[in-house]
Amino acid sequence: MSYVDGFLAAVPAAKREAYVAFATRAAAIFKEHGALKLVENWGDDVPEGKLTSFPMAVKLEEGEVVVFSWVIWPSKEARVKGWEAIMQDPRMQEAGEMPFDGKRMIYGGFETVLEA
Repeated sequence: MSYVDGFLAAVPAAKREAYVAFATRAAAIFKEHGALKLVENWGDDVPEGKLTSFPMAVKLEEGEVVVFSWVIWPSKEARVKGWEAIMQDPRMQEAGEMPFDGKRMIYGGFETVLEA
């Protein structure tokens, strides 16, 4: 089964176009290094919770939007190899500064247990 990297970030609403451009460039690099699919989602209906929520998780500030993204890999092995290559790819260093606060980004790798 596939393997998925998931990401949650707070992005300034005013930087939406810059974020999409950044993500588009990164997506091409990820796919060259083995990713099957990348999905970027701009928060539209992301309520604040009482105990936990997406906004709370990324310490969302006024003027920011929650972005939920994932990368699908054919396997964990492909993901490990892909990330190694991505981190060495000079285009990633040339991509410049991320258009959001990376310190508040949440990410992790997930083994797929069901695809329906």
